Amino acid sequence: MTWYVVDGMDGCGKSTIAGILKEELESKGRKVLLVEHPNRDTIIGRMERRFLEGDSKLHEIMSTLFYIMDVVHSLISIRGRRCAVYDDIVFVRYSMAVAYLSESRCRQAYDIVCRILPIPDVMILVDIDPKEAMSRILSRGEELEMFETEEKLTSVRRRMLSISDDWKIIDNNEDVTFVREHVRNIIGGVRS
Repeated sequence: MTWYVVDGMDGCGKSTIAGILKEELESKGRKVLLVEHPNRDTIIGRMERRFLEGDSKLHEIMSTLFYIMDVVHSLISIRGRRCAVYDDIVFVRYSMAVAYLSESRCRQAYDIVCRILPIPDVMILVDIDPKEAMSRILSRGEELEMFETEEKLTSVRRRMLSISDDWKIIDNNEDVTFVREHVRNIIGGVRS
């Protein structure tokens, strides 16, 4: 089994890239489990989502706690029997969430997370211009989350790129054909 993580800031296209990854793997006859965070299939994920829509320090703390519980719940699930039937697992969001912390805490938190949580086989960071990300977020017509401003996205992007040494970076400002080819190359590197 290969465990992929697709991560990045809000509006960068994580779910789109994860969908392309899943399609490409399935086209090779592989059975793929896709798990998104927040996981709307669990009460933990729904609570996380609810707190993300607030804009207070309490909302930030609670959304962080529920995010951690959501990811841990997913990790426990993939260790269980129900995932044994899959060839590959794709998580949307994982350790890059630490980039939503302050500049001074981001690197330290990332190092701690990497020591505590298992390291995925393949880590993909989806990068995009913050203006484009904000445009995509606004086009959804949903209530904005606490981190969804161009200024905050710019800071989060900078922090994500600063801790992405072991990540494969996909520039999602590019044409979808280029992005799909990049995903294929990543898969090819794993399979060879």
